[in-house]
Amino acid sequence: MNVMITGATGFVGRNLIERSLSGGYRVRMCSRKQDFDIPYDIELYLTGDISNNTEWYEAVQGVDVVIHTAARVHVMADSAVDPLTEFRSVNVAGTLNLAQQAAEAGVKRFIFISSIKVNGEETLLGSPFKEEGFLIPTDPYGLSKYEAEKCLLNLAKKTDMEVVIIRPPLVYGPGVKANFASMMKWINKGVPLPFGSIHNQRSFVALDNLVSFIIHCIDHPQVANEIFLISDGEDVSTTELLRKVAKAFGKKALLIPIPVWLMTSAAKLVGKSDVANRLFGSLQVDSSKARELLGWKPVITMDEQLKKIADEYLNEKNA
Repeated sequence: MNVMITGATGFVGRNLIERSLSGGYRVRMCSRKQDFDIPYDIELYLTGDISNNTEWYEAVQGVDVVIHTAARVHVMADSAVDPLTEFRSVNVAGTLNLAQQAAEAGVKRFIFISSIKVNGEETLLGSPFKEEGFLIPTDPYGLSKYEAEKCLLNLAKKTDMEVVIIRPPLVYGPGVKANFASMMKWINKGVPLPFGSIHNQRSFVALDNLVSFIIHCIDHPQVANEIFLISDGEDVSTTELLRKVAKAFGKKALLIPIPVWLMTSAAKLVGKSDVANRLFGSLQVDSSKARELLGWKPVITMDEQLKKIADEYLNEKNA
């Protein structure tokens, strides 16, 4: 089976290529530029920036399944004058353009990596998000992913191409960046943190588990035109997560039990309410559909994935 992967040099894409090859699939990777070594048994197509004008004709010829991981990703401090327009250009128009050309070329299945932000930013404790029953998101990134999903499902009704939508929460694994990487640095340095008394619950998905599920969706007969929420299945509080990260480094987390209400008030005063929501709020995901409908199970625990992250981090630091 021929599989085409966009965003092939990204955090998810790189690992997806490796797993696809080991699973016996023939892989075609798409990237904006070539600044890396290409495995001898992979075809490379340079696409440039993704938009509604990107030409995919040659890239999608002979492809059975497209896995679309490329996107304009959510950023904390977006410098764009109109972020929503920028997100829509890549994540909606660019995605639909690729999907339409894929359908015309006879691609059988289009797997779209969406985001849990389609469901929202926060859940009530013990009331996890499910595939149905969500409000239209207001966050520009989440809204662009929601609109892309709607376009893809509508396209599936008009063509013979099947669509699979996957909404992961925060993905963590070797090479993780942004806030997760900062947290690891603080813990490894032994910096005292004021997060010793947080009782929220948050879902995450290990990179190994997300890639495993995507591979599971390549040829499973029951995923056609379905939406899946995916997670590790072991929710943790921010306090518990920090302790697990410290354990992965062979250390003890120095966590000070500052009341959450006090930290939330301080965050509001300095305009960091969104950061406070991620640290102190809950965001739980019900991934039972993936398990029950497809028989999928996580391939790695949170502790095991965190240990892999810590080992790579220390190896690079000591290199």
